[in-house]
Formats: sequence, C-alpha cells, structure tokens
Amino acid sequence: MRKILVSSCLAGEKVRYNGGCLNIADQSKDWLNSNFEIMRYCPEVASGLPTPRAPAEIVTGTGKDVLDQDSQVIANDRIDVTDYFLRGAKLTLEFCKVHGIKYAILAESSPSCGSSTIYDGTFTGTKIPGRGVTTELLERNGIQVFSQHTIALLKTRVEQSDFCRTSPLAP
Repeated sequence: MRKILVSSCLAGEKVRYNGGCLNIADQSKDWLNSNFEIMRYCPEVASGLPTPRAPAEIVTGTGKDVLDQDSQVIANDRIDVTDYFLRGAKLTLEFCKVHGIKYAILAESSPSCGSSTIYDGTFTGTKIPGRGVTTELLERNGIQVFSQHTIALLKTRVEQSDFCRTSPLAP
C-alpha cells in the first residue's frame, strides 16, 4: 500500500505549539485509511522544538524566503527559531524519500506546514497567501502537499493518477 505523510497534529497527537492537536473530518480519515498507510510526522518536534513552545511566524516573507535565506522564523518571545524550522523541513524531506512518499497532508497556516496560507509575522492573527518552510521544501522536491481542508483535491488527484496508470491506452 502506498504511504502518505500526515502532520502528527492532524492525526490527534498533541504536538502543536500550544500542546494541542487538530483533526481531519471522519469521512476523510476513512478514505485515507482505505487508500494509504498513514505516516505521522511533525517537522517542528523532529527538529528538537519542545511541546508546548512559543508560537512562531515567518517574518516578512514565506517558506520560500526562509529557504532562500531572505527571511526568518521568529517566536513571539523574539527568539529566532529559523534553524529549527529548516532542520525540520530537511528531516521531513528525508523521511519522505526513505518511505517513498509522494503526497502529504500538513496543517494549514503553520509556519512549517501551511500549504496556501501562513500567518504574516505580526502575531495579530493575520493570514497571507504563502507556504510554510516544510511545505515549500517538499513541493520543490516533487511531493504534493495538501491541507486538512483540501483532502477532496488530493482524492481527485489520486484517482486521476490511478486512472492514468490503469488505462488500457497508458504506455
């Protein structure tokens, strides 16, 4: 069975910055469990950050800018945690490579895992378009990233991919 990376916090593990977790809708969980071996992973915990921890945001940029060394990830206590986020992204990519993972479901708006939005670095709750550090690195390496809100899109992509592989006209 093919494997999929799922943020540990979306799988019910209490690893978020505040010691909490998030969830995935039951019908999506059922589909995921029927079609994939779930591989849980948290880039921030893997990098050595504790739980709980100070909330962090990308300041003046996105995950792309952090990877390109044009921005930083700063916690609300003003500590620079950029190196942890870079380490977590690299460890996540290595984990995906080792396990042959092509798809990931990561927590939206996180400075690591956001796939379409992240917080703007002002700690005011304002979201901007952009990807987190881990999502950006995974996407750069051909791993498709979805959020807990876009699992229907993942399902469509997987079904299209499966159809192309099994079509009698496929090479």
